[in-house]
Amino acid sequence: MKKINWGIIGLGNIAQTILKSFSNIQNSNLLAIASKDISKLDFFKKEFNIKSEFVFNDYESLTKCNEVDIVYISLPNSLHLYWIRKCIENNKNILVEKPATLNFEEAKNLKQMMVNSNLFFTEGFMYRYDPLIKSVINLIKNNEIGDLLSLDSSFGVNLLTKKKFFFFKKNKKINKKSRQFNKDLGGGCILDLGCYPTSLTILISSLIKNIDNKKFKIKVLEREIGETGVDIHSKAQIIFENGFVSNVNASFKEHLGNDTIIKGKKGEIQIKNTFLGIEEIKVISKFKNYSIIKKLDENIYSIEIEKISQNILDGTNQAIFPVMKLEDTYINMKILENWKNAKE
Repeated sequence: MKKINWGIIGLGNIAQTILKSFSNIQNSNLLAIASKDISKLDFFKKEFNIKSEFVFNDYESLTKCNEVDIVYISLPNSLHLYWIRKCIENNKNILVEKPATLNFEEAKNLKQMMVNSNLFFTEGFMYRYDPLIKSVINLIKNNEIGDLLSLDSSFGVNLLTKKKFFFFKKNKKINKKSRQFNKDLGGGCILDLGCYPTSLTILISSLIKNIDNKKFKIKVLEREIGETGVDIHSKAQIIFENGFVSNVNASFKEHLGNDTIIKGKKGEIQIKNTFLGIEEIKVISKFKNYSIIKKLDENIYSIEIEKISQNILDGTNQAIFPVMKLEDTYINMKILENWKNAKE
């Protein structure tokens, strides 16, 4: 079987998870890695049996490597657009870590850059590869909860405090240079975590007939800026022209979890652990209540890699629904920018 050769630039935590997900995938091969950290290169070269000629101390050499078919960009948000451009220049297909760009202006530039390209592009929202996401879509299409009215979705983790003794909490020491808290690197809970509920909003709203999900208003209900100048807690409403409302929450301050409720005229769908591997779907209506529980035996990142490789082998440059397409990335960045800049 022909295999797609992958190269990864940047060896942070998420990239390390991806690296481990290549085992037992028939159509994909982890060929090359690039990092400015020599110790990481040495470790992952040995860990994954990567040949010396495909271990690079600079990112551009990897993008120019003829044997690489697709580049996974796992770098801080502020570097995404630059390396997307380099991949396009060197005729490489692209998987970029979320969020794909730093702001909406960059998203517009990205869209323009891809116009004349026949390369595959997608943004790394792995939850869209979860088989249970398709179950949610089918429930909605089958009119299990009737016409859609609203969506409530959160993603929040407490990065600011820790328990010390009993009920007492102590503030954690914040690394001001870290990706999450550095404004120049695209930090803040809205870009880092809020992008998940907004991307889900795009997916679910696309199932509504006669909706233009590029037309919306944002109402910010809560906003807190931390000591490094980035948003650490925020809640907002996304209001579409047809009346569909999405309530989205993101936080570095509170453990909000990542559950979702989709409401319709006949009932609601509850999704437990929406973005990190769905654990349960509950359908609650006037006429019937039931749950869908299906343990995901396969690594969700492995599914992502396999599906993307198959798309490339099939000669398509567009991700297959419900995976993030370029237009989804464009709309998502528009929503995120409006959320960040809207007044309370």
